[in-house]
Amino acid sequence: MEEIGISLDTVWMLLAAMLVFWMQPGFALCEAGFTRGKNTANILMKNFVDFMFGSLLFFFIGFGLMFGSGGEGFVGMPNWGDLSFYNGGLPTEGFLIFETVFCATAATIVSGAMAERTKFSMYLVYSAVISLIIYPIEGHWTWGGGWLMNESADSFMMNLFGNVFHDFAGSAIVHSVGGVLAFVGALALGPRVGKYSAEGKSRAIPGHNLAMAALGVFILWLGWFGFNPGSQLAATGEVNRIAISHVFLTTNLAAVAGGVATMFLTWLKYGKPSLSLTLNGVLAGLVGITAGCDLVSPIGAVIIGLLCGVALVFAIEFIDNKFHVDDPVGASSVHGVCGILGTILTGLLSTSTGALYGHGWAFFFAQCFGILVIDLWAVACGILLFYGIKRLHGLRVAKRIEEEGLDIYEHGESCYN
Repeated sequence: MEEIGISLDTVWMLLAAMLVFWMQPGFALCEAGFTRGKNTANILMKNFVDFMFGSLLFFFIGFGLMFGSGGEGFVGMPNWGDLSFYNGGLPTEGFLIFETVFCATAATIVSGAMAERTKFSMYLVYSAVISLIIYPIEGHWTWGGGWLMNESADSFMMNLFGNVFHDFAGSAIVHSVGGVLAFVGALALGPRVGKYSAEGKSRAIPGHNLAMAALGVFILWLGWFGFNPGSQLAATGEVNRIAISHVFLTTNLAAVAGGVATMFLTWLKYGKPSLSLTLNGVLAGLVGITAGCDLVSPIGAVIIGLLCGVALVFAIEFIDNKFHVDDPVGASSVHGVCGILGTILTGLLSTSTGALYGHGWAFFFAQCFGILVIDLWAVACGILLFYGIKRLHGLRVAKRIEEEGLDIYEHGESCYN
């Protein structure tokens, strides 16, 4: 029976990995739909690169950096393609694949914010750095057993807060890091040609295919049912079957609440219910619930979805109009702002440790501290990475290439003929 249980848990983990992998075409279609047709081949190519580079680099080095020995340390040791160092309850190869698809997701988030004006060669560089260094190191602090999630009585977090940081499936570890890097990258890159008037007023640059974007969001929504419930890493036994069922429910409730909140807010604010913003509202709810999908009640999930759906609209507007950061797909708002918000709200709405359930403020402060440290790491790395590339080699294509489209100039072919 134990062997059967392990086999079923392995199948569940691999099925979840397939669903998370399925998010890659979701991101590709979503980003392509929200941008212009002349850059579609470039967008699709970058999404393939994220998974290809991420898989190789995480296998050879990143897996060891994230899950290697180190405990309270800063980072594990590179594994150089040797998987024998890891000893978990499930097959190491399967666990590696499951973690690989998460790593690829973190890198993919950045591409949408920097779309339509980035040199493909430089995209290869920063995608590799994210997969190789930025994600595995902060992942070691958390899922790798590092100092932010170390539950030992004498650990840093237990001494300071009496609680450890909690991020069940990656609101902070994957999404906020991707969103923060997206913001820094778009800031370093500068806005697209024609995005802002001489007076600094933002101009809309519509995407070429909202049907493609909508299909991408549906695919991402489906993939999230691997992203969140799959993070339980087991399905056998009463505890696990209840846990994954609960996470399925909270994940879906937050998604629909996020979409509903954004739809009605845009209807009230702009006079029409916006499809493009509602699509991002669904993603905002999904991102927000990912940290605490295992800890919050169904009502708590609805609250998180509603708040993230509302926050998204104002975040996109603020980043665009006040910071003049041109983010074609809203990645810095969807993944950055809502990843941060969802992580913090877990500290309030967790039924077992949340402040609003009478458990004090220690867990809430642990959540705030954890998200602050993780995103400061992302900001510091992003500044070094993007501004370093910009200074040493140049990050952006020439104006003529941007105006005529990256597909022909960067890849020698067009998506549409």
